[in-house]
Amino acid sequence: MTVSDSDVAVVGAGLCGCLMACFLARRGYRVTVYERRPDPRTSQPERGRSINLALSERGLNALRQIGLADQVMADALPMRGRMIHPVEGELDFQQYSVDGQRAINSISRGALNNALLDAAERAPGVRVVFGHKLVGLEPATGDMVFETASGKVQAAAGVVLGADGAGSAVRGQLLAHDALTESLDFLDYGYKELTIPPAGGDFALDPGALHIWPRGTSMMIALPNPDHSFTCTLFWPNGGTRSFASLSSPAAVERHFATHYPDLVPLAPNLVDDYQHNPVGLLGTVRCDPWHAHGRVGLIGDAAHAIVPFYGQGANCAMEDVVELDRCLDGTGDDWTRALPLFHERRRDDADAIAEMALANFVEMRDKVASPVFRLGKRVEHALERALPGRYVSRYELVSFSNTPYAEVRRRVQWQHRAVGVAALLAGAGLAAVGIRRWAA
Repeated sequence: MTVSDSDVAVVGAGLCGCLMACFLARRGYRVTVYERRPDPRTSQPERGRSINLALSERGLNALRQIGLADQVMADALPMRGRMIHPVEGELDFQQYSVDGQRAINSISRGALNNALLDAAERAPGVRVVFGHKLVGLEPATGDMVFETASGKVQAAAGVVLGADGAGSAVRGQLLAHDALTESLDFLDYGYKELTIPPAGGDFALDPGALHIWPRGTSMMIALPNPDHSFTCTLFWPNGGTRSFASLSSPAAVERHFATHYPDLVPLAPNLVDDYQHNPVGLLGTVRCDPWHAHGRVGLIGDAAHAIVPFYGQGANCAMEDVVELDRCLDGTGDDWTRALPLFHERRRDDADAIAEMALANFVEMRDKVASPVFRLGKRVEHALERALPGRYVSRYELVSFSNTPYAEVRRRVQWQHRAVGVAALLAGAGLAAVGIRRWAA
């Protein structure tokens, strides 16, 4: 089969793969997108796998570049802060930004995927084929083998991009050819979805917030949907007490939620059915090195660096990958043998940084947000942002409301914390010196 570098195969028709196809079409490439699943626009979604997305600036920046941001945002629900649900007592709203105006946006993963699929299929030179599961890849040549309903199919491309998620078949093929090393770090936690339906045709909870039920070793979150429902996600340990493994009967489920999530029970009439029949998903971090092989095969998005979902940055980071790879193609004159290594070099530290921050944010959401000390710290942080506009910016704002590289965010926040600590010490020393002088006098 005769192919050239103008023929690109993108494996995976999820958010990252479809967005990549749109960007490549703008550059004049002929793109074939291969997806193992049936067309999601014509098939039923898998139960309990919807996980809403918190779309923020990095994802929106990518969507703006293909003219899709306004369409996607038409159905988005802005969330300007966290609403904390204690077991007892009043709700506590914690705004995300210092002015209370900036928001992350709750959107349906399925709806966004469908919009990107439509955009990819409209793009010149792009073809999307479904029901094609990658089972063979020769990295040195770009030759591929797909398993389909009618048997195995061979294909080839000048460039092959794996955008096929955390369980990437492309990464698996590179691993089988000793082209990379891989590490998979799974949490001893899983996730399960529940639903809060509309109440009297309206939202049962405030739709302007991301709702959190922090419970120490576990938590639940809820994001609003355009149909006035909420998608809830439990993040619980897989074993031990208060875990997915510990609740087996309807009565046990009802008792547990009545004790630990009492305000949820009257809002979720299908609670027991959802709990018993929706699957438990895995949570983990994927790392590999390198993200490319032979100058013609590359990994992007979760296929290269999957992270846990606790900063709401998985999809945003993957879409930002597309923007960065596009920049690398600009900088190398579309020389893939240089662009793919350059992309890895530029994004590796950023991927490591957001993976680390996402794990840290799990502890914050699960253990700290209900603490008076944490709330005081947030008030101090917002006071510093008001006092030092542009010079002191919180980590959350830098991650969610800017396009500052993740690794730079990590460095800047560490520097800010050190500077504030030094200032506090100096202020304390100054007060102590004044006290000593007064005492001596």
